[in-house]
Amino acid sequence: MERTVIVDLQDTPEFIPTIAAWHQAEWAALNPGETLEQRIARMRHYLSDDVMPRMFVWVEDGQPVGTAAFVRSDMDTRPELSPWLASVYVKAECRGKGVGAALVQKVLSHAEAAGFPELFLFTPSKEHYYAKLGWHTLFHEDYHGQRETVMKIGLQD
Repeated sequence: MERTVIVDLQDTPEFIPTIAAWHQAEWAALNPGETLEQRIARMRHYLSDDVMPRMFVWVEDGQPVGTAAFVRSDMDTRPELSPWLASVYVKAECRGKGVGAALVQKVLSHAEAAGFPELFLFTPSKEHYYAKLGWHTLFHEDYHGQRETVMKIGLQD
């Protein structure tokens, strides 16, 4: 029987090299010139006891299969928007099974428990996916040579 759990990266730092490699392959264009080793070093910021940044990892049978993060800022062109859902990633063979939605919900719950009224994200191609999860489009913007959709969700009534 498969055992799945969502954990804080802080409790599983041994996953950092694997996760960093996924993120490097997926989003290298957002950090031009950053090496895998630099990304690994940057990911160590998630190991603090602070409310933010945080990264949550879906673990299945002891192996990571997806991530989602809670960060102060995710677009250097929009410092006025904070905090952000970021780094939502699910291994290709595990997509379409609710992993991403569960990770997003984990970040939303964490942010709401910390007292934040809203959360932002940007995505080049998953606007409809996030809309189904309750997110609303704010605007579109060219960012690092790619057309991005910036979205928002309210956390508290």
